[in-house]
Order: sequence, then C-alpha cells, then structure tokens
Amino acid sequence: MGKEVSLKRSLILWHIVVIGIGFMAPTVVFDTFGIVSKATGGHVPAGYLVTTIAILFAAGSYRKMVRAFPTSGSAYTYVQKTMNPSLGFMVGWSLLLDYLFTPMISALVCSIYVSTLFPNFPVWLTIVIFVLVTTLTNIFSVKISVSVNLLFVTWQFITVFVFTALCIIHLLQAKGPEGLFSLEPLYSSKLNFSLLMSGAALLAFSFLGFDAVTTLGEETKDPKKTIPNGILLIVIIAGVLFITASYFEQSALSLFPKIEDIEGTSSFLAKYLGGEFFQSMLFSASLASTFASGMVSQTSASRILYAMGRDGVLPRKYFSYVHPRFRTPVYNIILVGLLSLTAIFLTLETATSFITFGALTAFTFVNLSVFFHYIINERKRGIKSVLNYLVSPFIGTGLMVFLWTNLNYHAIVLGISWGIIGISYLLVLTKIFRKDLSKIIFEA
Repeated sequence: MGKEVSLKRSLILWHIVVIGIGFMAPTVVFDTFGIVSKATGGHVPAGYLVTTIAILFAAGSYRKMVRAFPTSGSAYTYVQKTMNPSLGFMVGWSLLLDYLFTPMISALVCSIYVSTLFPNFPVWLTIVIFVLVTTLTNIFSVKISVSVNLLFVTWQFITVFVFTALCIIHLLQAKGPEGLFSLEPLYSSKLNFSLLMSGAALLAFSFLGFDAVTTLGEETKDPKKTIPNGILLIVIIAGVLFITASYFEQSALSLFPKIEDIEGTSSFLAKYLGGEFFQSMLFSASLASTFASGMVSQTSASRILYAMGRDGVLPRKYFSYVHPRFRTPVYNIILVGLLSLTAIFLTLETATSFITFGALTAFTFVNLSVFFHYIINERKRGIKSVLNYLVSPFIGTGLMVFLWTNLNYHAIVLGISWGIIGISYLLVLTKIFRKDLSKIIFEA
C-alpha cells in the first residue's frame, strides 16, 4: 500500500528559498563568529568570501544535476546515476551525516539557550520537547513546515539587519564614514592563508541549505526550473548576508573591550551595541534558528532515506513508505527524530565535525558527476559544453580540494569511521560485491 502513494507536489519557488535559508539559519553567522574569528586570525568575512566562491561553483553543478535528475536523492542520486551505484551509495551515506546530525546540533544548541535562561530546567527534557515539535510538524505536511520556517526566518533577518545597523552606527560615531570601508576584516598584513582556508572549510556547512532543497524534487512543482532558480537565490542571499554581517561585526569588534568568551563573542557584542534588550533579541532569533534548521534538516534526511529505500539499498517496506493521508515519509521522519534524541549524549564539537565532512563529500562528488553525466555519458563536446560541464565543475572540485586539505583532523577521523560503517553495510548488501548493486536498484 505504501508503494502506491507518492510524495505530494505542492512547493513553489518561495517555498524552496524559505526552506533553504531556514536550513542555513541566518543567525548562524553570529553563533559561529567567535570560533571562526579565532580560526582565521580575525578575518571572518574573508573566510565567508572564499567559501561563497567555492559554493557558487558547487551550486552551479547542483543546478545542472537537478535538471537532469529532479528526484529526492540529491548527491546520492546524482553520483549513483552518473558514476557508479556503489559510489553513489557511499556519497549518500556521507551526506546522511549532515542531515542526521544537524537536527542533533539544533537540539543541542536549543538546550544551551534554554539552560542559559532556565538553569534548572533539565537539558534532556529540552531536547525531547524540541524533537517532538519538529517531528510532528514534519509528519503532517511539508507546507506546514515551510509556514513555520517563514516566521522563524523573517525574525532572523530582522535581527541580522538590526545587528548590522547598530555596528554601522557605532562605527560612524567612533571613526566617521571612513570607518565603514576598512579592508582589515578582508585583508591585512596578519592574514595567514592557511588559517583562512581552515576557517573557510569550517564555514562550508553553513551553506548546506541549497543541498537540502534538492531532496524535495518530487514535492516541487516544475522542479527542473524551480529548484535550480531556488539554489541560485539561496546561495546569493546567504553569501551576501554572511559576508556583510560578519564584515561589520569584525569591524565593530575593535571598538569595545576584548571579549574572552570566544563562543559568546556575538552575544557580548550585542550587549555592547544595543544593551540587554538587543542581546535578548539576538538570543530569541538564535533560538528560532535552531527550530528552523532542525525542521528542514529532518525533512531532508527523511527524503534521502526515502530515495535510498525506494532504490532498495535500505529496506523498502519501511524507508519508501509514504503516509496515504499526509503524503510524507512518516517512518523516516520518526526515525530521524529518534536518532536526534541521542543529542542528549553528544557534544556540540563532535556533531559539528560530522557535518563538515559530509558536506564537503557531497559538494565534491556533485561537481564530478556533472562531468561524468554530460561529458562522458551524454558526450557533449561543444565549446559551451566544455566550459559548463568540464571547466566549471573542475574549478569547483579544485576549490573543494583546498577546503579538504584544511579540514579539522577530528572531522576526518569521524568521517572515515562513518564511512567504514557504510562500506561494511554495502558489503553485506551486495554479498561482498557478488550481487550487483545496480540490479538491486533496478529491481526496486
């Protein structure tokens, strides 16, 4: 019965943009500012600029692949269809790191915020309530999730705008108009290229929202047009917002006493800029971002599991099931919710390391899948095709390699460990490759 029910096509362009931005969480620029400022030696906007350029190439590759395969599997589907089914499975397995651990991170951050306000409130209970709310919202309808996300995203944008405006006002008062146009946050004699790239690699997960919307290909009206346009808008909006907000925050930071609490840099700066009231406003926006990001990541994880279940690489009966009334993959949503509860036992550093590894894996292989699909399989050979399907994706791949070489050691170890688990499962699934994975998928 589950196989006879399909996902409901109801999403249009603004839905896609809201979902993507909601996943990215605009206020993440403040949540990670202190850590990235230390990692880049005080050049956060430069780090965002490098990452944005690399992501634009990756986004271009995603747009090309969505037009070719407008389904729910994202990087898993693209690599599986164009390169190799087993490799596609491993890329999908790595991508699951992002979408299974992002809800956990959102739950952890939410518990930290709540603990700040209510120190005696149990952390485990905060996480349970958070998971319950996001799970129930996702079960009923993807459009309900979008509507709730719109409210959270709007509040975050207002907060980012006010934060930036306050930075500008203080800079004008302290240094005059010339204080607004300093190159120091972008380039200075203290800039270390290695540190900059390390910070840029850390920021890659901030842009994962454009990947998230590619998992909604089967729930979007005219996906070959809507999702590529949405991807471009999401990356441009996020890039401009992150670079601008971090530029003025980095500039304004020098006007106030040194902040020792690295993780709380933006919170303390908010108090200097606008008093306790604005500090509370930033707090509420950051709290809203945890729910927005948590809901969207749970949506995306359930759709990737759905695609893998439909292909038979995960048990079909459960993972490809779609509820006949809600038209959502209910079992997958509940599973992701249950896994999110493990946030009770995890640290924020561990969960974040998992996400960065998965994001770079997906971005790298989607770039490569463009070359294999259009140049190798479709045999497109014109000058325009070479530029679009060979030069552009390989520039994107090269930029990703730079980020890979500066990836945190712990992220690599954790990612490889997750990969070993995936390979072990693949060996069981294919009976040590005696059974062709493509036949398993074809039989689905």
